[in-house]
Amino acid sequence: MTQYTDNEMKAISAGRFIKDGDIVFAGTGVSILAATAAKRIYAPKAVVFFETGGVDPSLEEIPMAVSDSRVMSGTCLNSGLIDAFSIVGHRKFHTIAFLGAAQIDKYGNLNTTVIGDYHRPKTRFSGSGGACDVSSFASGVITFMQHEKRRFVDKLDYLTSVGWYKGGDSRKRLGLQRGGAFAVVTNLCVMKFDEETKEMYLAEYYPGITIDRIIENTGFTIDISRAVEALPPSAEELRILREEVDPQKLIL
Repeated sequence: MTQYTDNEMKAISAGRFIKDGDIVFAGTGVSILAATAAKRIYAPKAVVFFETGGVDPSLEEIPMAVSDSRVMSGTCLNSGLIDAFSIVGHRKFHTIAFLGAAQIDKYGNLNTTVIGDYHRPKTRFSGSGGACDVSSFASGVITFMQHEKRRFVDKLDYLTSVGWYKGGDSRKRLGLQRGGAFAVVTNLCVMKFDEETKEMYLAEYYPGITIDRIIENTGFTIDISRAVEALPPSAEELRILREEVDPQKLIL
């Protein structure tokens, strides 16, 4: 089997979810890598856009961040923050958002604000940015995480972005009529959410990763009954990722 890195596996696992016609909101880091991989490999007719206003860029060179001028190269529209976020919630678009987080709970709620008490935090992060807006109004959110017990927690230190809130229909009762957490892609596995309870469950574990290792690194109980081994990246997927998507290894 061809060797691959954690970032390569995460980008390919997330990219496989994207279909032609999807509108893909890309955050920074692995999110950009996954969005570009999706466009190059799986869904050439998907549209990638960034909160800074670049809509459907050519992505001939991978941007290092959403503020990188390469998000504006070859676009169909160069606009700004307000127009970009109007795309996220447009009822006619199927918008998938790629986000990262410091903490996540079993309902896909995210913390990107603080670790510890809000007023006297151990660590303060950059905050929501556009993540709360996106998680509230996109058709679905795919979150990238390092799979560690301190990150997969029973209770968030701070709720920055709503996933399925408290499970069941609680998201809709908040007034959020569409969207919700769709999947979590980590360095160990892919998690999804039960259609009824909205609780996270193990969907795919990567080749060479044991289910016990995933359980040990998750701070809440997860259903493993539906777990299957994920397909490893093919040689062609890796070639495109390495030679076309990020040949300069800016993120890889």
